[in-house]
Amino acid sequence: MTQDDSPVTPASPVTNAAQPKPKQFRREKRDVHGWVVLDKPIGMTSTQAVGAIKRLFLCKRAGHAGTLDPLASGCLPIALGEATKTVPFVMDGRKTYRFTVRWGEERDTDDADGRVTGTSEARPTRDAIEALLPAYTGTISQVPPRYSAIKVEGERAYDLARDGEIVELAARPVEIHRLTLVNLPDADTAEFTAECGKGTYVRSLARDIGRALGCLGHIKALRREAVGAFDENDMISLEQLTALCHRAAAGEGSLADALLPVETALDDIPALAVSRADAARLQQGQAVLLRGRDAPIFRGTVYVTVSGQLLALAEVDRGEIVPKRVFKLAGLVGSRGPQKGH
Repeated sequence: MTQDDSPVTPASPVTNAAQPKPKQFRREKRDVHGWVVLDKPIGMTSTQAVGAIKRLFLCKRAGHAGTLDPLASGCLPIALGEATKTVPFVMDGRKTYRFTVRWGEERDTDDADGRVTGTSEARPTRDAIEALLPAYTGTISQVPPRYSAIKVEGERAYDLARDGEIVELAARPVEIHRLTLVNLPDADTAEFTAECGKGTYVRSLARDIGRALGCLGHIKALRREAVGAFDENDMISLEQLTALCHRAAAGEGSLADALLPVETALDDIPALAVSRADAARLQQGQAVLLRGRDAPIFRGTVYVTVSGQLLALAEVDRGEIVPKRVFKLAGLVGSRGPQKGH
């Protein structure tokens, strides 16, 4: 048999029909409402933390109440569902930090992750540090770090800085309620605690104190201990949450046990109970006028409840309740009680 006479193998039939792909089952997202106060680990961004919580709870909506740098650990309140409407009240609250400053080096990020931009052989004494602290207590003027989320002409400052641009940020007033030297482990480091208001950068605080002492400095370690109504007692680790989710999936316990109620964030706001009839009007966005003994004697922001359940955020003036934010708490709702000792 010659090569031309070799048997021809029949060609396989060609079809244009697409081969069916195996079905991908996506777990359906659900309505979840409440607060998770995550004890954020070092190395994780705040955005990554929110993503992890969303995946664990399969929730439709989530957001954090104040960025915590990757280098930092500790209190990161994450709002799920309708709790996102209360985020501004947490962000406006005081924050408490414990942090370690490393003397002798200034870095472009003002923390240990950055590039060294200046060095000093000088080291401060305890007396020198403590004598300086009153100058950084109260309302002070502070320049934010170049590597920060502040927007400059529509761009984040850290994006501009990473691209090599010189970022000049304007100083702005911030409030430091308390600043205390806690410990001097050695000549190169000092440990502090600070309680401060919205918009304060602890990295800037370390940088400015280092400059004022003539020794330079940057943040070596940072832990946030409290934000607004949330503190260490409310925190839960990612490992604990993951274990709880697995137990809940197996029918042992409920994810609601890991969630603080939405109204936990409204700790400093007066509560006002209304009747079911008034609640129905408020739920439709209509104002309600209370008279006689039911009329509130104060004015300002309140959170409104009906039968013990959160209904709305409202403004009160001369007995009139005007709803500003109405809550729709259908689905999984936080039931975890306060962990504080009071």
